[in-house]
Amino acid sequence: MNQSFLSLGTNIEPRYEHLTNALKILEQNEYISIRGKSSIYETAPVGYTDQEDFLNMVVEISTSLSSFDLLSYCQYIENELGRVRNIRFGPRTIDLDILTFNHENSTVDSLQIPHPRMHERAFVLIPFAEIAPQMMVPTLEKSVEQLLKELHESDVKGVRKWVQDKGKKG
Repeated sequence: MNQSFLSLGTNIEPRYEHLTNALKILEQNEYISIRGKSSIYETAPVGYTDQEDFLNMVVEISTSLSSFDLLSYCQYIENELGRVRNIRFGPRTIDLDILTFNHENSTVDSLQIPHPRMHERAFVLIPFAEIAPQMMVPTLEKSVEQLLKELHESDVKGVRKWVQDKGKKG
């Protein structure tokens, strides 16, 4: 079995439903098993900032799919949930990114593993560190926890636990 960590993000309402629907579709695949889920975090947008805040989380899966088949399935989920790619880093119903896949290193344009910008993003590293702090990131040769500690404090401050029942920052 292959081990992979995926990042999920959404900033188009209903945000929580987009996350839960993406998880349901992941679980429906007989070749994928969700092994762990982080809390949900709310963050301000990065890059293109004229949009709503995001809900983000990280999940650990085991799968018999190849990394390319997993990428295809993630793109299928995005399409099923209405993802439109008009603006780079723009609003989205759902975004699924493969952060790591075993200890593979892929530099193919369509699939870069580990994710090329994950070490710069608190909204990825905080939930990732919650479920796998000691996970070593290939090519960077550092744990998720070490990468998180290297981020600027202002980046980390912008990531807040999201509380579902109140819909407010926690």
